[in-house]
Amino acid sequence: MKEVGRHEAEDAVRKLLQYLEDDAEREGLEETPKRVIDSFDEIFAGYKQKPSEVLASTFNAEGYDGIVLLRDIEFYSTCEHHLQPFRGRAHIAYIPTDKIVGISKLARIVELHARRLQNQERITKSVVDDIVENLNPLGAGVIVEAKHGCMQCRGVSKQNAIMTTSAMRGVFFDKPEARSELMQLIRSKEL
Repeated sequence: MKEVGRHEAEDAVRKLLQYLEDDAEREGLEETPKRVIDSFDEIFAGYKQKPSEVLASTFNAEGYDGIVLLRDIEFYSTCEHHLQPFRGRAHIAYIPTDKIVGISKLARIVELHARRLQNQERITKSVVDDIVENLNPLGAGVIVEAKHGCMQCRGVSKQNAIMTTSAMRGVFFDKPEARSELMQLIRSKEL
């Protein structure tokens, strides 16, 4: 498969502008193809990262065997079906066996997957699978809540609908009491 270069990508944006606009050459649109591709490089930076590299920096768990939870990780992504944005928050939990990971790495793994053309279900599953594969925990759970642009600005036009997805592995899947404790921790809003 041939790779598309930057020039071809900018030409594609020009074609879209011609489709949308009577005067696609007007002053306000002159630099738009360049700006769009610059923004795509940032918005879709997740393709340039590998989960194993993000989660490689671990520490000795020192016998800690409780739930590790990072909640309310805000993210922005782009729906692969309509190229519309969606945004929300993710909650990641795991129970370590012998190693823990720095908390910023949990936020980074969400960003890695969010900064690709996506659907919410894939983000949820990919994050939990990465945690399991790289940390080998007793259990891992990911819950993602998001509002989708494709629901808000087109189609059914529902502004406040929130979609929630979850993926549970290990003890969070097998033991209802572990899942219940996790849900209580996520709902807790006090610091």
